[in-house]
Amino acid sequence: MNDRKESSPLGAGGLNTTVLIIDDDEDILLSARLFLKQQVKQVITCKSPKEINVLLSKNEVDIILLDMNYQKGASDGREGLYWLEHILSIDKDYVVILMTAFGNVELAVKAIKKGATDFILKPWENEKLFATISAASKLRESNRKVKKLEKIHKSLQKDMTRGFEHIVGEADVIRNLQNTLLKVAPTDANVLILGENGTGKQVFAYEIHGNSQRKNQVFMHVDLGSLNENLFESELFGYVKGAFTDAKEDKPGRFELADGGTIFLDEIGNLTLPLQAKLLSVLQNRTVTRLGESKERKVNVRLITATNMPLNEMVSKNTFRQDLLFRINTVELLLPPLRKRGTDILLLANHFMQVFSSKYHKELRSLSTQAKNVLLNYSWPGNVRELQHVLERAVIMSDGNEITEQDLQLSPQRFAQNNAIPDEMALGDMEKLMVQKAIDKHKGNISKAAADLGLTRAALYRRIEKFGI
Repeated sequence: MNDRKESSPLGAGGLNTTVLIIDDDEDILLSARLFLKQQVKQVITCKSPKEINVLLSKNEVDIILLDMNYQKGASDGREGLYWLEHILSIDKDYVVILMTAFGNVELAVKAIKKGATDFILKPWENEKLFATISAASKLRESNRKVKKLEKIHKSLQKDMTRGFEHIVGEADVIRNLQNTLLKVAPTDANVLILGENGTGKQVFAYEIHGNSQRKNQVFMHVDLGSLNENLFESELFGYVKGAFTDAKEDKPGRFELADGGTIFLDEIGNLTLPLQAKLLSVLQNRTVTRLGESKERKVNVRLITATNMPLNEMVSKNTFRQDLLFRINTVELLLPPLRKRGTDILLLANHFMQVFSSKYHKELRSLSTQAKNVLLNYSWPGNVRELQHVLERAVIMSDGNEITEQDLQLSPQRFAQNNAIPDEMALGDMEKLMVQKAIDKHKGNISKAAADLGLTRAALYRRIEKFGI
């Protein structure tokens, strides 16, 4: 292959653009290369249009300067029009500028109709060439943004069927997590969110994104637990047309679609070791390679991951790569189970009651005392997600303006053992009883009792003093 590349640092006013120039005249290539290498990010030159496929597959080209005549004595431009159509058949969004020393108005009009962006005569004035390249560069960037938005919209339809909830809670452990979140969110540090299923890992991930410098860019949620090994690479890294039987068009992966924004990889603990290695390579190099091509594409994403699995134990058992764990857990957030969040259960229940009352056009205003007792004594194996589903069902089933114990329909097998609370007990008495039971359960160990209640030691001591325990 007789192509040549030249790259140079961009100076003031330089274009962040890669230009491919195809012309059989070596003097033309040299002249264009010497001038443009000072104006653009990279210049690639080639003498034969037969190399187009290879060059485009290996390089991220923005603008193509294409001569219209290659055979000796040819001047009608038919070759240029043929190769123009060929380039646009590869990708209709390529920006192609045709060049010829035998220009006429009819040929220029024909070229534009076939998809050329502009038409320039040889020999050119450098100022005119730069102005043409500059306008083409803006067009290419605009096309790229439109195409990305279209792909994002299509890819995210299933993820946007419901809105995100904000963090609701006043327990000390939740307040501490929120403080940490506000510190880490403005940075680009990788965050690992740990916790049982249903504790709100996705909500926290979205809150990090919403308080970050990338909040106006895409938030891409990827459920790794739902991807098998065959889909992993194509879904995350994309593919090109013909890469496999059903690959009928080029498709960017989730990393490309999230470029500039945040990618949230949920259930990362479910990845097999080979898939962990592939993901680690992308995270280290900040590039992806679509299936079916060798070209590396740079990606700029904020990484948030989550799992309910014990990754440190998995590392010791050689089922999770230690180097991948180091890469993803610059900051760790450990979300508590709902059963350890005390009266946050009632805050969340009221929040969900309001949300679903509005959704289903009900006028529910409160929870009955019995309903509050039931909610506080239930073990919540499904955590916040289960509470949300229970309240949605209760709102639908309720006939009055308050939710009753019967509306909740909670299984009696899932209540805490020996922890029944009298129906008419006040909330203050409920909290006192919960504190006393936690202390008794752990035989006076304040650290363990505080952890069980989802409180700090200082907060538990305040309650002990408050209740005279």
